[in-house]
Amino acid sequence: MNAEIRERREMVGGTSRGKKKGHPLLRWSMKQESFSHGFSQSDLQALSAICDAIMPPVPLQSLDLDMKLKVLRNDALLSFFKSSGSHVRPDEVAEVMATKAMPLTVTVVRIVLRLLTFRLGTLLLCGFVCLDKENWSPLLLKFSDISLEKREKVLQKWNTQWYNPLARIAFMMIKAIFLFYYFTWTNENTENPAWDAIGYTVDIGEENENTEHKERPLEKGIIETAKEDDVTAIKQRLINKGLKVKEDKETNALKIECDAVVIGSGCGGGVAAANLAKSGLKVIVLEKGNYFVPRDYSTLEGPSMFEMFEANGLLMTHDGRFRFMAGSTLGGGSVVNWAASLKTPDAIIDEWSKDRGVAIFAREEYTAAMESVCERIGVTERVIREGFQNQILRRGCDKLGLDVTVVPRNSSEEHYCGSCSFGCKTGDKRGTDITWLVDAVDSNNAVILTQCRAEKLILVNNGRRKKCVGVTASSTTTSNKTVKKIEISAKVTVVACGSLMTPGLLSTSGLKNPNIGRGLHIHPILMAWGYFPEKNSEFNGAAHEGEIMTSLHYVFEMDSTTPNITLETPALGPGTFAALVPWVSGSDVKKRLAKYARTSHIFVTVRDEGVGEVKEGIVKYKLTKADEENLVTGLRRALRILVAAGAEEVGTYRSDGQRLKCDGIKEEDLEEFLEKVDAPAGVVSMSERWTHSFTAHQMGCCRMGKTEREGAVDGYGESWEAEDLYVCDASVLPTALGVNPMITTQSTAYCISKRIAELMKKRKQD
Repeated sequence: MNAEIRERREMVGGTSRGKKKGHPLLRWSMKQESFSHGFSQSDLQALSAICDAIMPPVPLQSLDLDMKLKVLRNDALLSFFKSSGSHVRPDEVAEVMATKAMPLTVTVVRIVLRLLTFRLGTLLLCGFVCLDKENWSPLLLKFSDISLEKREKVLQKWNTQWYNPLARIAFMMIKAIFLFYYFTWTNENTENPAWDAIGYTVDIGEENENTEHKERPLEKGIIETAKEDDVTAIKQRLINKGLKVKEDKETNALKIECDAVVIGSGCGGGVAAANLAKSGLKVIVLEKGNYFVPRDYSTLEGPSMFEMFEANGLLMTHDGRFRFMAGSTLGGGSVVNWAASLKTPDAIIDEWSKDRGVAIFAREEYTAAMESVCERIGVTERVIREGFQNQILRRGCDKLGLDVTVVPRNSSEEHYCGSCSFGCKTGDKRGTDITWLVDAVDSNNAVILTQCRAEKLILVNNGRRKKCVGVTASSTTTSNKTVKKIEISAKVTVVACGSLMTPGLLSTSGLKNPNIGRGLHIHPILMAWGYFPEKNSEFNGAAHEGEIMTSLHYVFEMDSTTPNITLETPALGPGTFAALVPWVSGSDVKKRLAKYARTSHIFVTVRDEGVGEVKEGIVKYKLTKADEENLVTGLRRALRILVAAGAEEVGTYRSDGQRLKCDGIKEEDLEEFLEKVDAPAGVVSMSERWTHSFTAHQMGCCRMGKTEREGAVDGYGESWEAEDLYVCDASVLPTALGVNPMITTQSTAYCISKRIAELMKKRKQD
């Protein structure tokens, strides 16, 4: 069977994209023949039957004339429409799901697949469609024995059956994982046959031995703990870097002394590490992710997503409405974000400093911090060349007489990288890994431990308040899976794990402030799309090419009295596009993917009033009615912009595939369509129509407050409960921000860490 599947893959077609490039962790493994997913052969049979129904062969006679002509001119596209989901081994899909997805959703999938292996289970989930009315022997069929046409109808019913939640959740997860894998998988030559069909290319580059990025700028200050076989080797390297280290032979643990330990290396931790190290403090930075440099980046969507994003990029809200995109590599979100570098709006600074009484946002000090941050990461507003999607956003706004703002970015004006969400292969985007962390290491006062996970803060009684004196951590060796224990004693501890992870570390360490984990804001997103065929188009290129975000439109001028609704363009690789796109039939999803390269997106994001909660790895979040209304307002504006720019067809990501043909459209037709646009609930809801979107901004779940009742930390980032414990990431922001939070997070961290350095200096003098 495996040989047959491989033969089919070769028949699909496709041209070589190049040879193996990039770090092994950022490429697909080609040698896997054993699997740990735990699904039985019967389960896999049911899974394969579902995948076949999601992506069945599509007869050419069913296509419209334009698509039929397009297919007949493109052999790869012809093969794509003839192919089916059986070109992917069910073992591989199951392995990705079992090892990468949220455990709760995997459990739901296991239950559904197991039920489908039985005739009565199939009857329960699928209804009377499993009756074999022709042969009557057996009367009931299990799912994999049902005809392809009937299986597709079952999936269409599951898509709408809110009263059948197990089936709908399982369908959503299998569809998302299967299609993501289908369009991101590559062979040993970095080929995926489907890419030729959909017009996608990956610029993996050629390795140049003389490239300026060959040097690892953090090399002299970094210890990649998973590569060290025993603690003795790590101990010696730490001693060589000027730290006091003891080894406990009985527990196989290292005990390290330093002035400051920073947990996390992203926009908060990177800045804090630099300021503390440059002040003369001995600093240790803990990072659970890996260290990559530009020549390591493969720009391959699948393995890059799984390796460089929190929870493999598959962490969702409890209702499945939003999926979180949060960096989990050295440099954190600054490595995988879209380079937008917007300053904190004046209205927000005033709200936080005056209305909420948070001292650190005092106007002069904070404004100076923003200037220092923008200077260090090289923010520019100049754009030499805009990509496909940004051209369309700008053109549509111009035609409607709407203002368009240039997005400031921490990259050069020549930057034209469309794959920065998987690490900037050009090295042009200036994340903390090539700016602040370099400053920390170059001071000769900082050591970075990668692949090292913080487990618990060390808290001791100190009168009414506790006192934080360090952190315990662990690292697992890659070669022999040996777990190394590390105990760091520090005069000051800075937690900067990001808004999704910081609350867990604080609460599991014994802190009780009720604001920990609460007050999460996510800048919720909904997307509109427009199809722009190449014929007679004024827009050149493809959706995945060019700098990700160079233009934005504010629906309302930003101030304290109006809702903040922003329209921008996203980065969507074919895997993410396929995972998110509404599925209404196998034929429809193939047609949508065939148009991938010329489908432009505009997403709407709002400054949300709704708040969520992070607790024990589960994220609960609910929009307010005002949030939903603002999202709808922005979504309708985005659709108008796409129509004005000349889209042939526009639509939303609602599960019923909501769309509108634009050729010869009248204003009243457009108005009628826009009236039906809404903000659907998540897949786990009592609604026939749903959506599955994403969000890249998380903030506020350990917020600063003027009093202990109002925040988890005080106005300078210090814990109300534990002395010498600071939080220094986006979780301290008092409310939702309304714009990309990178500059705000770095500026806040700049102010917090500068003050820590001053206090430590004063303490030393005393």
